[in-house]
Amino acid sequence: MTDFLEYLDGLANSASVEELWNLHTARMASYGFDRLIFGYTRYRTERSLGDPQDWVVLTNQSPEYMKVFIDDGMYFHAPMVRWAMENSGACSWSWIRGAAERGELNDKELEALAFNQKMGVTAGYTISFHSMSARTKGAIALTAPSGTSQDDVDAIWDEHGREIHLAANVAYLKLLTLPNTHARQLTKRQREVLEWVGDGKTTQDIAQIMGLTPATVEKHLRLARESLDVDTTAQAVLKASFYNQMFVLDF
Repeated sequence: MTDFLEYLDGLANSASVEELWNLHTARMASYGFDRLIFGYTRYRTERSLGDPQDWVVLTNQSPEYMKVFIDDGMYFHAPMVRWAMENSGACSWSWIRGAAERGELNDKELEALAFNQKMGVTAGYTISFHSMSARTKGAIALTAPSGTSQDDVDAIWDEHGREIHLAANVAYLKLLTLPNTHARQLTKRQREVLEWVGDGKTTQDIAQIMGLTPATVEKHLRLARESLDVDTTAQAVLKASFYNQMFVLDF
């Protein structure tokens, strides 16, 4: 228990996404899960998870796997992604076997299942985190080593599932507070002008505060909008906030 508490303390005090992710992957490996994919979006709709460029995705899966699963859009047809979109909590991948036996998987989902089998992604658990709004969804897939049976994974979960689920929730909540260094990045000036806009300042106010001309302030705002791929400054403030890139001390 002391070791587990020290691990949770390390998560809670992680200063970066990289530090937290290294801690979490190592801990999950100690339980028997050597490959993880964490995904989070704030742009979910009924038919989409939003622009992949706006997601937070962390993984130690192989580049070959991620190329097909994420870049080529295989995730959209993955049965456990569907489960995660529709549910919260933890689910054994035995759910997939049951769904297949009941004829509940369509051709695309069976194709995704075959790809996972080819890549040795056959046994594991998925945790879908509770969403605070209809637009957000976060989940993590825990994959056991190739050759591990789902029965073996379920036995691991019976013994350690409560710890694993708690650890995943703590990691998830902490990740939501850390600057997303994998997202589109803003320069220091771009962040600064957006912060002043977020404080309700006008272009003239910001120019006076920062010792710049209004035209220079407008330039920084335009570049910030372009960096974040949005049309308005209000959207830029919102997206920078989502990325935890505003009002931060060090990153």
